[in-house]
Amino acid sequence: MSAIFRDREDAGRQLAHLLTRFGGDDTVVLGLPRGGVPVARPVAEALHAPLDVLLVRKLGSPRHPEFAVGAIGEDGVRIIDAESVRMTRLDDTALADVERRERAELDRRLAFYRAGRPRLDLGGKRAVIVDDGVATGATAAVACRVARQLGAAELVLAVPVAPPDWTTRLAAEADELVAVATPQEFWAVGQWYRRFDQTSDAEVVAALDRP
Repeated sequence: MSAIFRDREDAGRQLAHLLTRFGGDDTVVLGLPRGGVPVARPVAEALHAPLDVLLVRKLGSPRHPEFAVGAIGEDGVRIIDAESVRMTRLDDTALADVERRERAELDRRLAFYRAGRPRLDLGGKRAVIVDDGVATGATAAVACRVARQLGAAELVLAVPVAPPDWTTRLAAEADELVAVATPQEFWAVGQWYRRFDQTSDAEVVAALDRP
């Protein structure tokens, strides 16, 4: 198996080629921080659409933080995967502790990334939600629900790479699902990038500020 993308910017350019039909005055591109924002920047440029962030946080199992048991987003949106909670034997107290920490981090990032700038109005708009990939789909699902709650009339969920069954998992969450690649031997998003460094808060702000 070899990498498909050089880095997140390259992934964004490849993804943008598949999204040209979604351009227009009523389109807003939303990057999921952190890693989705540098992917979303080339998409926004190609679609001549404004770029904003959509804040969501994965709720990870305390024993295995990368394993999502749910996710939270702006405006109090919350998704809990009951089966994942059962598998990890996570009790209500532990889950509440995880959610409290992630909510605090979500609020911190919200204040830092927007720095007083108003959120772009999604009312009646087409929202193109971009991340650097889909693994479990929990974060993508909550992002779609947040965008719906904020008034988006149409949702496009777009990622460079996802597992083969991602459309089955997320069909109910978005009107369109777009991926550059859906490899059969999918273990993690990062395996398909040559460079997959952690995106910093500064890089997110720089991408948002770029004209």
